[in-house]
Amino acid sequence: MEPVSIGGHRPAERVHRCAIPVSALPCWPWAIAADVFARIAELHAADERLGIVSFRIADETGHTQRRHVPRLRAGDPLRGGEVTTFLGGGHSLSMRMLDEVGGWPEEFFFAHEETELAWRALDAGWRIVYEPQVVLQHPRISPTRHAVFFRMVTRNRVWLAKRHLSALLVPVYLGVWTGLTLARTRSLGGLRAWFGGFTEGVRTPCRPRRAMRWRTVWRMTRLGRLPVI
Repeated sequence: MEPVSIGGHRPAERVHRCAIPVSALPCWPWAIAADVFARIAELHAADERLGIVSFRIADETGHTQRRHVPRLRAGDPLRGGEVTTFLGGGHSLSMRMLDEVGGWPEEFFFAHEETELAWRALDAGWRIVYEPQVVLQHPRISPTRHAVFFRMVTRNRVWLAKRHLSALLVPVYLGVWTGLTLARTRSLGGLRAWFGGFTEGVRTPCRPRRAMRWRTVWRMTRLGRLPVI
């Protein structure tokens, strides 16, 4: 059986036969069905190019927030399938994939580190699958509870674009997200932090730069998420 890593952020160690080291456990209260690990093992065993399985996250009432569905059309959280990103709080990773593409981008620390890893995996030809029958329980909370949320999200989004998008797509990606942020954010303090993060992302390097191939861009588009949004 192929070794996989299972858990929340920073699953850094090799995990054989789906045993979970302490470092792989989510850092918040969680509950998961007893047959989940067997299901994950089956999924990876059935597809040698399956790099990542994204779990469904539900709150204490069984509700899944839209932000926890890793696709743009998030109206039905029970619809699984191939996607272009995954949830950092609940997933399994193929160790063969990690050996090939590398691990987490430590410079990111918080926000968009999953997307950075997902884009590398997709560009190397690995598949990412959202499996809603694999459920992780998590209380309903807002990510903006963190004081650094707006700055880190924005800085890392700029880094993501600089590291992985072609020169043609970088301004489109950042322009789209600037417009969405201005339309959605009602907090003056949040906007100040956002612009601070944007400036930091532009001014600071985030190497190595390796723009994804155009065939990966097309593949992501066919999966429902052109990498500009």
